[in-house]
Amino acid sequence: MLSTLKNAFKIKDIRNKILFTLMVLVVFRLGSFITVPGINAKALQSVASSGLVSMLNLFSGGGLSNYSIFAMGVSPYITAQIVIQLLQMDIVPRFVEWGKQGEVGRRKLNQATRYLTIVLAFVQSIGITAGFNALSSLKLVDNPGVSTYVTIGLILTGGTMLTTWLGDMITDRGLGNGVSMIIFAGIIARIPTGVYQLYQTYIVDAGKGDLGKNILFLIGLLIAILVIVTFTTWFQQADRKVPIQYTRRVSGSPDSSYLPLKVNVAGVIPVIFASSFIATPQTILLAFQNNHSEDTWYQVLSNVFNMQTTAGTVFYTILIVLFTFFYAFVQVNPEKLSENLQKQGAYIPGVWPGHETQSYISGLLMRLSTVGALFLGLIALLPLVASNVFGLSESVGLGGTSLLIVVGVAIQTIQQINGLEMKRQYIGFIQEPNK
Repeated sequence: MLSTLKNAFKIKDIRNKILFTLMVLVVFRLGSFITVPGINAKALQSVASSGLVSMLNLFSGGGLSNYSIFAMGVSPYITAQIVIQLLQMDIVPRFVEWGKQGEVGRRKLNQATRYLTIVLAFVQSIGITAGFNALSSLKLVDNPGVSTYVTIGLILTGGTMLTTWLGDMITDRGLGNGVSMIIFAGIIARIPTGVYQLYQTYIVDAGKGDLGKNILFLIGLLIAILVIVTFTTWFQQADRKVPIQYTRRVSGSPDSSYLPLKVNVAGVIPVIFASSFIATPQTILLAFQNNHSEDTWYQVLSNVFNMQTTAGTVFYTILIVLFTFFYAFVQVNPEKLSENLQKQGAYIPGVWPGHETQSYISGLLMRLSTVGALFLGLIALLPLVASNVFGLSESVGLGGTSLLIVVGVAIQTIQQINGLEMKRQYIGFIQEPNK
């Protein structure tokens, strides 16, 4: 990886993309320290250990701890993406039609996603502000009132839209998927804080009798992290090579041609989707904390949408599994893939072109997604279980989610850099005779 980055900085185009991405991420990090006017950010210290704060900090790079203009992060945008993609499944005919219109339809769907993001961000920001203001021992809002909440809601909504725009700029002119890179940068920026918290808890505050045990525990935790990172990296790059043959001779040997399908086709997107799907209802429920905390429906929903409870952990795992299957078929459309193979004069040995190829690929995706879903669910679930068993902080419990995102984004970024380097080599080879 280090050699890839070293070589990338030698190429002007790739170097500019890397520097542009870093510049945008610096702007995002600076914004995460600008507190919203009229807010007493210290009030959040009384609820800093809650699952919701840890979850939203995951999407805002710690912006919620400072109650910054980027406190909501990209969570509303991700939730809007989920809703729009679900509505394309023969629920809203217009969205289904747009999904078949190529680039034009994609722009229309992106516009609808942004409009929905504005609505969700405004509702979430008011809900979380009112809820935390009621929960905090110190008042979060200096002068609570309708106008104050609306103003804060508009500021946080604007921050979300600015964060989304920064992500789009990275996607268009930088490296990687912009939204994923912003989440990635936020997680990396919070690693020193997490390490310091562990050091403070298990080394500084430990008694003489517990110090030795705590050191052994931290060593075991470090080894477990290294093992999980290694296994995750290996699994994320594993793929299934489907042999492909052509009806007419093409460059290269037909026997060596294959269609690579990753074992984890969906990547880290299901984890991001599931985390956002859990966080959104939690923020809305906070608005009903004062008047309905004793109601049965409120207690049930609070239990389900809270990863510190058994029901919430199970629900989170189920969401990861469902989104893994859903997004795998979004990433690899069996019908379109079958049509493309047929147009290229290609076929899978032993499988008839057309409908049989589509059925074969669909079945293969189901089997691969089953393994991928179990893998994602296991990696995300283990730290949560360990957090509940050993009494670790919620931020450590979310370590599985963070680890999957960091490893997945890092691998995708390195692959993109390798692809850009290879593309440049091909261009240089083609243009060489003209010199």
